[in-house]
Amino acid sequence: GLVGQLFSSAIVAFGFARLEFPGRDTLFLLLLSTMMLPAIVTMIPVFMLFKGLGWSDTFKPLIVPAFFGNAPVYIFVMRQFYMTIPLEMDEAARIDGCGTFGIFWNILLPQVKPALLTVGIFSFMGLWSDFMGPLIYLNDTAKFTLALGLNLFRGMFQTDWNLLMAASLLVMLPCVLIFFFAQKQFIQGFVVSGVKG
Repeated sequence: GLVGQLFSSAIVAFGFARLEFPGRDTLFLLLLSTMMLPAIVTMIPVFMLFKGLGWSDTFKPLIVPAFFGNAPVYIFVMRQFYMTIPLEMDEAARIDGCGTFGIFWNILLPQVKPALLTVGIFSFMGLWSDFMGPLIYLNDTAKFTLALGLNLFRGMFQTDWNLLMAASLLVMLPCVLIFFFAQKQFIQGFVVSGVKG
């Protein structure tokens, strides 16, 4: 899921920021408007779609949509970062014989690493702590994610709070460590800046 969100947001944002095609701005506006649609509205139709595909009780509904740009906010963040890089760099690369994918891969992608890291951190934290997605699509307890596993500590009549809190601390630890070690890049991803010398 994380790799899919990074890949799709980077490449779709590149298209919206650097490529000229008819209806580009309208499509971008449509993409942004999907952020205003609550997830609860699409929950049942999406579930029926995945059930029709035979994907219920598998990890596919949690992984595959990430490769198709299911997080418009990440696409928006990446697009805004691409827009800070001067177009002259693309033109110079084209004069040197670089194609569109070469410009994306060799010129722009290395410069948007702070934004990629920011998107990666947000994506990891969102996927790591996702409760609703696995709850809807996974039935077998052997496939439960950690967020669902924590819910198993709750009993109908009794809850072992000491075990639940210890497990919660262990589940939370990777997110805290990632933020602690990547804090500089995380903040830099939100600072819109020009080309550095």
